[in-house]
Amino acid sequence: MSIKSSIKDLLPPIIIRLAQKTPKYGFFGSYNSWAEAIKASKGYDDPAIIEKVRSSLMKVKRGEVAYERDSVVFDEIQYSWPVLAGLLWAANANDGRLNVIDFGGSLGSSYFQNLPFLKDLSELSWTIVEQKNFVDIGKKEFEDNQLKFAYAIDDAKKSEVILLSSVIQYLEKPYEMLEKIVGHGFRYVIFDRTAFLSDHDRLTVQKVPPRIYDASYPAWFLSENKFKQMFSGTYDLVAEFDSLAGNMRVNNPAEQAHEKGFIFKRKP
Repeated sequence: MSIKSSIKDLLPPIIIRLAQKTPKYGFFGSYNSWAEAIKASKGYDDPAIIEKVRSSLMKVKRGEVAYERDSVVFDEIQYSWPVLAGLLWAANANDGRLNVIDFGGSLGSSYFQNLPFLKDLSELSWTIVEQKNFVDIGKKEFEDNQLKFAYAIDDAKKSEVILLSSVIQYLEKPYEMLEKIVGHGFRYVIFDRTAFLSDHDRLTVQKVPPRIYDASYPAWFLSENKFKQMFSGTYDLVAEFDSLAGNMRVNNPAEQAHEKGFIFKRKP
């Protein structure tokens, strides 16, 4: 009998069951400050992570694989149909021209995902605003006549649409960024894959499964009520929808959350 199995035999059955049910990866804790959550995290700016994202998206660009999400490659594209509908709706209202700022858009995940439906528009301009290390790689290896990269929203080409997919919850001060977006005057604001609780904020640490990449970082679950109020005076809510993950569970303690998307249009 091994030492490991001997120890297991000594544990009460309820402890064994709890250990088996406790997930290793996902969203954990309830932190009082960003600094506190950072201390419990490994971070996202590891060069190995960036290289995996670069390698995966380069395969998409070369046509070797169909789709990439969070550095994982897929043989077929998994569309977010509401997001695509919102982009085409905006283009239709602008005589077939679509100018997008993709805030936190990695090296082009959403761009390449939706390109099959957007490439025949009369004009397509897609600018990704990202961290410096991503922008540096993007400008060198991915930028072309349609796909551009910028270090800040104010550095990007003026656009009618801003897309934020799985990004706002990873900012230290998400509501400050939302205020900036509202004040910027975009005609359309599209969110996807954004984590919410119904009526309060919660700061957690997300632990990523190593099969994706070895990382952990602070992650907000935003109050859906407060989030909507940020836009209510300036924008009409055109649509809201469940995103990829749908229902989510925040561990320690368990709390039900939702991953959702929203499409807003600026009021006349």
